[in-house]
Amino acid sequence: MSDISSTAETAYADGKILTHTTSGVGVITFNNPDKRNAMSLEMWEGFGAALTSLRDDDTVRVVILRGAGGKAFVSGADISQFEKTRHNAAASEEYARRSAAQRALLADYPKPTIACIQGFCLGGGMQVAMLADIRIASPDSQFGIPAARLGIAYGYDGLRYLVSLVGPSWARLLMYTGMRIDSAEALRIGLVERIFPVDDLWAETMGLAHTISENAPLAIKAAKITIAQVLKDESQRDMDAIKAIGNACMDSQDFREGRQAFMEKRRPKFQGR
Repeated sequence: MSDISSTAETAYADGKILTHTTSGVGVITFNNPDKRNAMSLEMWEGFGAALTSLRDDDTVRVVILRGAGGKAFVSGADISQFEKTRHNAAASEEYARRSAAQRALLADYPKPTIACIQGFCLGGGMQVAMLADIRIASPDSQFGIPAARLGIAYGYDGLRYLVSLVGPSWARLLMYTGMRIDSAEALRIGLVERIFPVDDLWAETMGLAHTISENAPLAIKAAKITIAQVLKDESQRDMDAIKAIGNACMDSQDFREGRQAFMEKRRPKFQGR
């Protein structure tokens, strides 16, 4: 996967999490290729810091997640840390609390997110990918959750997202067996949205991100909020939030710009307000 020309790199977790920004797109790179980008607790916390930084950067409209090295997106948790951080229920609960706080940032992220997947996407890496809004993969990618082979329970949130994407039957098959599936199977069952050849993967991902970044941010925010509410139980849906963002769109400068650009047969320039 090619690099990008962008702003200077910002590093977190001793360089194992990197961020760039370019033309309205923020990029977070999991940069632990010697361990196939396996996530240590420090990386989880660095990931949260990176998400927060890009969330608060008004020039960033879309965030891409990718893995370094071409062999893995994220291959899961760093098992070499388990003896220290997850050796029993109490230690595992603390690990889960600290890592879950970072995933919660992604789950509730206000900007569109894209997982660009090449190679292994396993365990915790699957959870990161599933929390992204869109998943794009190369043909050589592999997906799986080996919790049953390690003797650990995969968390509620991870399984909730898995079931919402592939349904309960495929969730059971993946979880009970610990099997891995390839990109073609992942596409067929709804785990990923698009597959592109390795040589095209980054360009296609950036192209999609730029398309999104050029559209009206408030309209995209409205779609993101409404889809999130649709996925909730009816009794838990925040219909006031849907109404509020809808009204914000209709009263926005961007709506006026969109109408004017259409009449003038030109590309609109949206400001997100």
